[in-house]
Amino acid sequence: MRSITLKNVSKTIEGIKILDNVSLTIPSGQFFALLGPSGCGKTTLLRLIAGLEDVDSGEIYLGNQNITNVPIHKRPVNIIFQNYALFPHLNVYENIAYSLVIQKLHKTKIKKRVLTLAKVFHLEEHLNKKPDQLSGGQKQRVAIARAIINKPNVLLLDEPLAALDFNLREKLLIELIDLQDALSTTFLYITHDQSEALTVSDHMAIMDKNGNIAQCGTPKEIYEKPKNSYVATFVGNTNLFDGTYNRENNTFIVDGFGSFQLPFQNTLSNKLQMSIRPEKIFLTKQKSSAFPYSIQGTIVSIVYNGRSTLYEVKCYNKKKIQVFEQNGKHMNDSDFDYDDTVYISWQRESVQLLDCV
Repeated sequence: MRSITLKNVSKTIEGIKILDNVSLTIPSGQFFALLGPSGCGKTTLLRLIAGLEDVDSGEIYLGNQNITNVPIHKRPVNIIFQNYALFPHLNVYENIAYSLVIQKLHKTKIKKRVLTLAKVFHLEEHLNKKPDQLSGGQKQRVAIARAIINKPNVLLLDEPLAALDFNLREKLLIELIDLQDALSTTFLYITHDQSEALTVSDHMAIMDKNGNIAQCGTPKEIYEKPKNSYVATFVGNTNLFDGTYNRENNTFIVDGFGSFQLPFQNTLSNKLQMSIRPEKIFLTKQKSSAFPYSIQGTIVSIVYNGRSTLYEVKCYNKKKIQVFEQNGKHMNDSDFDYDDTVYISWQRESVQLLDCV
């Protein structure tokens, strides 16, 4: 296992700047997620690391080795694509064994490795089948087995579960986490799905639409302490309030709501927004003295998700605020319905002040 380091990497395709001076370090042996909107350059970055594309400028390191100009077949890196990219004319056994056959390993060694992985991925009964005889989940297992059979230093995964249904995607995510832990291989997982990134990763980076790294850190750091409003809204939901920061008394004056005392001193720019995550807001039918702030509103939307419910509350200034509630959290105050008059409340510590992007 080795780390991946990008130093000032840029890439232009057909006259369009895809990546602009990107620098990023992916720690050795980590499950690292790269999250960003479609078209931001995630896949291009992955292809540069794999050697499928050449950089315009900058350098790529695998550990201490500069691999910027190393040809693809000499990089100890494998890649898994969203469309599986299995060889349709080969059966499962032959697909998994392909890279070892190319290396001209002895048939006995090849068979031992293939059968071991087939057992790990529950493919023993499918070894003689062609890809068109497999389900989506089985195809993905074959693709992963084929990618790791030659024990690469780095495994690159380009939205590998995007084509699968929700239940299968959840199951394979758990399998990928267990696999990475067992192999201790560096995984770089590309996705635009925030829940996937938060679920699988030890560390993650957020890319913006211009191909820049907006923030890098652990999932908890990025979710709890986003650097700006773009990161806060891209990773999870949040309520953003426009307003003005008063440095003299350390308050944030929200348009249409009034002044809110902050639990910290602002060190950011003057163009700011106040952010409160939906799960940090409490919903009650009676105004509570337990909270420093309570705002009256009316429930206009209810989205029931089984274990949780997302409410949308319209306040007197017509601003809509989202409130996330775990079902069963309240014993006697949980029967909220459309058009109910309610109070939304929060603690000072739940507020974040963010650069407006």
